[in-house]
Amino acid sequence: MTLTPRNAGWIELICGSMFSGKTEELIRRIVRAQIAKQKTAIFKPQIDNRYSNEEIVSHNNRKIKSYNVENSSEILDKVGDAEVIGIDEVQFFDEGIIQVVRELAANHKRIILAGLEKDFMRKPFGSMPELMVEAEYVTKVLAICVVCGNPANFSYRTSSESSQIVVGETDKYEARCRACFNQNGEIK
Repeated sequence: MTLTPRNAGWIELICGSMFSGKTEELIRRIVRAQIAKQKTAIFKPQIDNRYSNEEIVSHNNRKIKSYNVENSSEILDKVGDAEVIGIDEVQFFDEGIIQVVRELAANHKRIILAGLEKDFMRKPFGSMPELMVEAEYVTKVLAICVVCGNPANFSYRTSSESSQIVVGETDKYEARCRACFNQNGEIK
């Protein structure tokens, strides 16, 4: 049984590896809120320019209008009278995102976040650990390993770039299970 808070704000966090359906789930929840005639506002970080500057877009090309913001403080300026706020690729935001999300929840908003909880080296990504602790609901979604077909929990980088933040899709990343991620001797 899932309890839904009444007359209060709360935070929902959707996490998982690349290609696990995080953005798809975020869009699904936002659309359901819109069907219920709730006012929504959706945000994404400016760094994520893979598909569109005005929309969040899932890998299977499902889209929804969004604000493209440079830093987390802009969210508070643009949220307006929205009751439900969606934030995609939350791992790319500055540390201020934690306080922004807390403030929105304190103001009786429902906040739905989606992001990678770990990077390609399996290390915590950005503010995701703190956001996981802050959230009332955490949903972890899994991809399918492109090597063997098992459930995949890791984002394997196929390019040689070593920076933690490298925006890409199938040109730079694969979803892999633990065994296939480790088979090339990267990280045991």
